[in-house]
Parts: sequence; structure tokens; C-alpha cells
Amino acid sequence: MRTEIKPDTRLLTPAEVAAMLRVDPKTVTRWARGGKLSSIRTPGGHRRYSESEVRGFLNGWQNVSLPRASGE
Repeated sequence: MRTEIKPDTRLLTPAEVAAMLRVDPKTVTRWARGGKLSSIRTPGGHRRYSESEVRGFLNGWQNVSLPRASGE
């Protein structure tokens, strides 16, 4: 997904995003491919994510109640 990134926006690597969200970096990439997170590509083909968007995603994600596992 192509996204307009402002010049003063800090860009994060998949590993940095994964650490913030406490998921595997491959999960971050899957979410980007699925449209949950937008990313840009560097000239070398690497994904980068807007820090402000990731923080917004994290805030929205924390407000979601997850179903409990059976037996809890």
C-alpha cells in the first residue's frame, strides 16, 4: 500500500514495530500486506512504518477486548 509520508515523520523498521507491539516482525509484515498497517518501501525494497501511525494502531489495539481462552 503506498502512503504519503511527511518529511518530518520518523520511520520504523519492522523489528522496531514488532518490539512496540510485542509481536514477531513477520506478523508486522503480514499486517502491512493485509492493509492493517501502511508502509513505504525504501529504494532497497525494505518496509518502513510511520511511528505516529504505529502509535495510533497500538492505542486502538489496546482498546480491543480479546476473547478469553476456554478454561479461564
